[in-house]
Amino acid sequence: MNFSSKHDDRLPLYQRLRDELSERIASQQWRPGEAIPTEAELVKQFSASIGTVRKAIDMLVAEGTLERFQGRGTFVRRARFDSSLFRFFRFQKDSGERQVPEGRILRREVVEAPSAVASALRIAPGTKVIHLSRLRVLDGTPLLAESIWLPREKFENLLDIDTSEFGDLLYPLYEERCGQVIASAEEDLTAEAVDDVHARLLQLPRGAPVIVVERLALGYDRQPLEWRRSRGPADKFRYHVEIR
Repeated sequence: MNFSSKHDDRLPLYQRLRDELSERIASQQWRPGEAIPTEAELVKQFSASIGTVRKAIDMLVAEGTLERFQGRGTFVRRARFDSSLFRFFRFQKDSGERQVPEGRILRREVVEAPSAVASALRIAPGTKVIHLSRLRVLDGTPLLAESIWLPREKFENLLDIDTSEFGDLLYPLYEERCGQVIASAEEDLTAEAVDDVHARLLQLPRGAPVIVVERLALGYDRQPLEWRRSRGPADKFRYHVEIR
């Protein structure tokens, strides 16, 4: 089996192949939206049985890293985050038309990671991180106040870009300028009384209820790339889930 030497030989072959394929995806040997080699090609490349290859691919499909298309092959899945916050907040015009809120970077700074940020990003406390303070606005009305934390080592290039060029969606910017692809995310929701700082940003009365969405965004290797807190008015909150 032609695996890199760092894999644990005690693991089953399909698990080691799964880890090898995952690492190649994380290093963008195969980019999001691209097809991976066929099963026959992987059998030859790794001197593995067809059963081992299929089981490794099945694991990556189940994890959401790969997706199969009948008659076309198996592709690296690109996560679709555009509509994520629509599950939580009503971002729409009076006509009911959905609209992506405008993103305004209020502050960009390099700081030492506070303990909570370091814990979320799995880095040592005091490691340099980039902190973005961002406001999401729809038709002139502030809807979300966001605090975004990124490891400086991986996102250094963002410091060379004028904040007016960041755009309304950050993940395409991460990929284009820093080569960092967000593959999945974990989210937690809580509620709190808005503090003075966020009351001013969101134009809310002091102590008004807000919903807090904490998101940890991960790469294909399951390593944290971004941690953010988004706060929005509770009266704009909604929750939608489809159960099958």
